Amino acid sequence: MMHVTTDFPAAAHEALGDKSLQAALARMRQGFVSGRASAVARLPEFDAYRDAARAIRDHTLAHLDAYLEIFEANVKAAGGQVHWCRDGAEARETILRILQSRGAKTIAKGKSMVGEEIELNAYLEANGVRPVETDLGEYIIQLRRETPSHIIAPATHVSKAQVADAFRAAHTLLPADRSLAEADTLLAEARAILREEFLNADAGMTGANFLIAETGTSVIVTNEGNGDLSQTVPRTHIVLAGIEKVVPTLDDAAVLLRVLARSATGQEISSYTTFSTGPARKDDLDGPGEYHVVMLDNGRSALLGSAFHDMLRCIRCGACLNHCPVYGAVGGHAYGSVYPGPMGSVLSPALAGIAAAKHLPHASSLCGACEQVCPVRIPLPKMLRAWRDVSFDRGLVTLRSRLGLAVWTFAARRPALYRLATALTAKTLQKHRAWFRLVPGLSGWLATRDFPASSGRTFMAEWKARR
Repeated sequence: MMHVTTDFPAAAHEALGDKSLQAALARMRQGFVSGRASAVARLPEFDAYRDAARAIRDHTLAHLDAYLEIFEANVKAAGGQVHWCRDGAEARETILRILQSRGAKTIAKGKSMVGEEIELNAYLEANGVRPVETDLGEYIIQLRRETPSHIIAPATHVSKAQVADAFRAAHTLLPADRSLAEADTLLAEARAILREEFLNADAGMTGANFLIAETGTSVIVTNEGNGDLSQTVPRTHIVLAGIEKVVPTLDDAAVLLRVLARSATGQEISSYTTFSTGPARKDDLDGPGEYHVVMLDNGRSALLGSAFHDMLRCIRCGACLNHCPVYGAVGGHAYGSVYPGPMGSVLSPALAGIAAAKHLPHASSLCGACEQVCPVRIPLPKMLRAWRDVSFDRGLVTLRSRLGLAVWTFAARRPALYRLATALTAKTLQKHRAWFRLVPGLSGWLATRDFPASSGRTFMAEWKARR
């Protein structure tokens, strides 16, 4: 089971007061949102591709068992092995067993949110294997002993000065008085350090954006090339992926790739899109001697056919995070989960349990921006409301919230009372808006917002007058 580690309301309050974080979030919002808009504008048929991508994911999930069996058969035909794991514990034990059987002491890791989900690094370290994150963002947060704050940009919350501090603390063999003021200098230092890690690693690991059943192929989408080095230089390549990542054919993967990079980073295609099929063959110039695919369930199969089935369509592009006003205000760490933002607020309760993640379905304005930009059209607001219903039915909401809903329900079921209450509210907003700051439960909301000016009339009053 995945863990959710923080109380969202308290963590969000802290995040709102973090000036460094707020500056980082402002930069992120501007870059990702404008990048996606430009990329979509250059592809007039983008919405048609979204429909096709949704259809591919729906078809695959409807026949998931069959495609997983086809994928396994083709991995074996190419000389690889598939390992089926019910939960994080089985996945960690399987990976450790593979590494120990080869005498591996170090593993170069490409980016993998599933690795974060099962807390793999801490487990490997406790069992004598040193994991090295080779994605630059992941490497930075590994040095800082932090978790990712974004599913595609894990160190988006870290400033350049903080990166320099982390490098000085970790790279102690380099001159202490070296300049780390420029981004290019930081990149060059990371490249030199990580190059040695690639060359000396006993094994390599990557995640997978897609797993192609037709060929037994894993696909990774990166912008740094570290994924390629992690899987071609070491003798053993381990792929770690959720069971929902399978797609039927190469053509299907091509459709999904058309919407993935555009939605994630605003690129037409990422710098590196790498297809790997089995271990190196006799005439290959490079590649691993062994190819293992660790397939993780960890609660995913339980979502099939449920109210949250559509969440399995997710291709982890991060567009919903980039456009979410709540994520944009507090960042990823406030969610206390590997998967933040709207997609995480649906997925985390499914993987960790609603009791552990009870705040997350409420961490949304339900504005619908997430569904509007999702490349596979996941109805995230609908599922957030469904989790809120579950949370309420299980008594996981606060007493104040339950009382507030009870009062609203009482009035809503009595039209005359409801019209009277809303009419008084409209009049008060017209003449005495400051009074609303004294209403219990509204002071925190109104500390940073205000109600718009009221005409003093309700919608029902306007409707009656215009008829």
